[in-house]
Amino acid sequence: METRELVYFVAVAEELHFGRAADRLGIAQPPLSRAIRRLERRLGVVLFERSSRRVALTEPGEVLLSEGRKALEAVTAAERRTRRAGRRVPRLALALKPGSDGGLLPEILAAYEARADAVPVDVVMCGIHERTAVLRDGRADVSLLHGSLADLHGLDTAELLVESQIAVLPRRHRLAGRTSLTLADLKDETLPRWQAGRDERPAARDVGELMQLIALGRLVAVVPSSVRGQIRADLAHVPVEDAPHTPMVLAWPRHRRSQALAGFVHTASTVAARVLGD
Repeated sequence: METRELVYFVAVAEELHFGRAADRLGIAQPPLSRAIRRLERRLGVVLFERSSRRVALTEPGEVLLSEGRKALEAVTAAERRTRRAGRRVPRLALALKPGSDGGLLPEILAAYEARADAVPVDVVMCGIHERTAVLRDGRADVSLLHGSLADLHGLDTAELLVESQIAVLPRRHRLAGRTSLTLADLKDETLPRWQAGRDERPAARDVGELMQLIALGRLVAVVPSSVRGQIRADLAHVPVEDAPHTPMVLAWPRHRRSQALAGFVHTASTVAARVLGD
C-alpha cells in the first residue's frame, strides 16, 4: 500500500462520510471514492459498508484503521527523528504535561546539564491526551508521565516514584468536607476520560480545562497527589484511601537508543532515588 492510500482511507474511516473526508483532504470526492475502491480490490476485502444514508466500517476496515494509524504515525516519526538526527548540534526533546513532574524536573535538568556528555534539552509541553502520542509520532524523544493513566504499549519505561491519589471536587460537593474517601464513594460520579477515544465522558486537553470542568460540576477527578499545587481555590481535594498508587515514569519508544537518552534516563533515576531517600 502507498502512504497516500492510507491517508485517504484513515480520513474516510474517521469521518465516516466521503464528502467530509474529501474536504478534509482538499480533494474532490470522486477520486477519493475511486482510490478507496482500488484499495479494496487490491486487499480483496470490503472496508466500508455504504448506503445512501450511512458509511460504516466493516471488521476488516476496523483492523486497517488501527494498523493504518500506526503505520502513518511511524512514517511521520521516522521523518521527524531523521531530521532531528541530522542537526549539527544534537538535542533531546522531553515531553510533559504541566504539573506532571512531581517537582522533580528542575533537579533532573540541573543534574543532567552538569554531565560532560549532556546535550541541550527542549521541553515540549503537551496536553493530557498527547502524553504518549508525542513519542510515537516523533515530536519527543522521552516523556515524563503518570504510567497508570497512559497507554504504554510499544514504549520502554523507567519508574521514578509512586504517588497516592486524591479526588478533586467542587467545594460545594457533598463529599468535599470529608477527610478521606474510597472509590466506592465516587461510584456514581462522572469521572474524566484520560485517553483519547469515542467515550462519551468529558475529556480535557490540559489541567486548566480539567479544573474548569470540575468547578462547573461536570465531573470529579481522581489524580496523583502532586497535582495539589495546581488546584484552584474554588475546588477541594480529598485523599482516596483505596485508589491504586500511580507511578511517575520516564517513557521512550521501544528499541530507541542514543547516548543522550541513556544519560538522561540514568540521571532522572538517580535524582528520583536521592529525593526519595531524603
